[in-house]
Amino acid sequence: MSGDAAAGQAEHAARIAWPDDFGTRFTLFVDTEEEFDWRAPLSRDARATTAITALPDRHRRFADRAIPVAYLIDHPVATSARAIEILRGIVAEGGATIGTQLHPWVNPPFDEALTPANSYPGNLPVAIEAAKLDILTAAITTAFGTRPLVYRAGRYGIGPATAALLAERGYRLDSSMRSRYDYRGDGGPDFGAVGNEAFWLDAARGVIELPLTTVFTGIGRRGGEGLYRRLGTIPRGRGVAARLGVLARVALTPEDMPVADALEAIRVALGEGVRVLNFAFHSPSLVPGHTPYVRDAADLAAFHGWWDRVLDLLDRLGATPIAAEALIAAADATGAPTPASVLASAPPVA
Repeated sequence: MSGDAAAGQAEHAARIAWPDDFGTRFTLFVDTEEEFDWRAPLSRDARATTAITALPDRHRRFADRAIPVAYLIDHPVATSARAIEILRGIVAEGGATIGTQLHPWVNPPFDEALTPANSYPGNLPVAIEAAKLDILTAAITTAFGTRPLVYRAGRYGIGPATAALLAERGYRLDSSMRSRYDYRGDGGPDFGAVGNEAFWLDAARGVIELPLTTVFTGIGRRGGEGLYRRLGTIPRGRGVAARLGVLARVALTPEDMPVADALEAIRVALGEGVRVLNFAFHSPSLVPGHTPYVRDAADLAAFHGWWDRVLDLLDRLGATPIAAEALIAAADATGAPTPASVLASAPPVA
């Protein structure tokens, strides 16, 4: 059995069995991070966090619809006095969870070479991954007075040691997997066999995995990951398939995902019985010019409009928001599977 297939089988074995009264829910995680040039090589010096000033306005828009948000903050944010002040204000208003996001290239200690492969935290030697996580966790705990429970590896860079490191530090919910994406070409992990359901990443120690939701749409969607990979071997195959309505891969984010595609993906996911939809975006997208997804005022207006239409559809379809802490409590109530029934934890890192 390939590592990819084994990972998918492990996920299925450990899937959380939500009770009927749990309903259909959705979460929202924000990668709350520094600004950097997405087209340039990574730099340890890119630590500006000016876009955080736009968070309160966007948070109020979510709060007006009673939608809780988990802000997953990295080291530049966790050590910026102004960013901390803004985030404390958001937390005080209610409806916010502070979690952790590890960008190893700007998170001390800097004992590793600055390479694309090392930008995935799970590729680092265990001692370095642990040291970076300890420094970041301590900074967040100091800034906000409570230990974070939610984690995302920068660049979705989960590795073979990550689950144990999280459990040892009291983390309960990981969202480092991006369903249906393969990052091996850049030295990262392959999530091609990972679906959209929450599952026990470490059943023995109670660590939950909630992948970023990604949905195949189109008349060929039953072909799923296998068809998508085959299309990738044909020049422009995936783009042509998407334009013709044959197969498209849609992640639940306003970044580079047209709203019509997202609305269809939501309908498909709920039709397939997905119980928890997981949405995400990067905080610098709230200010034009910091990410490729929001370049100007028109893009920003479209970004906000994306959320209006998506949230309206979720409301019509009966999908309700849930905070990270409530999701953890609901998972605990289901009871974790016995460790022997779980084949493995995270997908292997290439």
